Amino acid sequence: MLEVIHENKDLIVVNKQSGLISEKSPFEKITVEDQVKNHLTKVRKNPFIGIIHRLDRVTSGVLIFAKKKSILVNFNKLFSTKKVQKTYLAIVEKEPEIRKDELVNFLFKNNLKKKSEIKKVKSKETQEAILTYEVIDKNEFGYLLKIKPKTGRFHQIRAQLSDMGCPIIGDEKYGANTKHLPLSIGLHSWKINYKDPKSMEFISFEAPLPKNKYWNFNSIK
Repeated sequence: MLEVIHENKDLIVVNKQSGLISEKSPFEKITVEDQVKNHLTKVRKNPFIGIIHRLDRVTSGVLIFAKKKSILVNFNKLFSTKKVQKTYLAIVEKEPEIRKDELVNFLFKNNLKKKSEIKKVKSKETQEAILTYEVIDKNEFGYLLKIKPKTGRFHQIRAQLSDMGCPIIGDEKYGANTKHLPLSIGLHSWKINYKDPKSMEFISFEAPLPKNKYWNFNSIK
């Protein structure tokens, strides 16, 4: 079921469920784009759906779709100029040695294994990956981290936290031992903030936490 966070004439913001891929695919019975199309066709026969950004299948949270080509173009500019701030929440298996820090790594995208690998030195094949994190809570399953990526690399958060010795629960691809729900890990795209280029208004969207036992934290309800 599609959970709509916000909708207007320009865009629709949804809380993506883990287990689904973001973009329409001939190999998937249902995707988030399919859900959005089904929702929009109730009002308009052939709606425009612009893919602004994506989330991994195993990740939940804020996902924005443009309803006009001009809005898609505007968002592409915002993302390319790093004027969009994403905030994630991650549940990790171990408590970080430093509770608040910035991570800077060099990522190599291994297409064969469909994962990112941390390299010790910079090269033509690597990309710099930067994020900040802070431990904000804990429960019986792990420690809750608030994460703000400064770059948008493939599997960046998953790889960097794993390299720190704190893999996200359920993320077996990156060394986790703690189980999670099928096709899901403890990673949630919590907030997206940006300044509207036309109105200059500060915009913020927030996705409620997944409704399962793993996401039961006193600090966030």
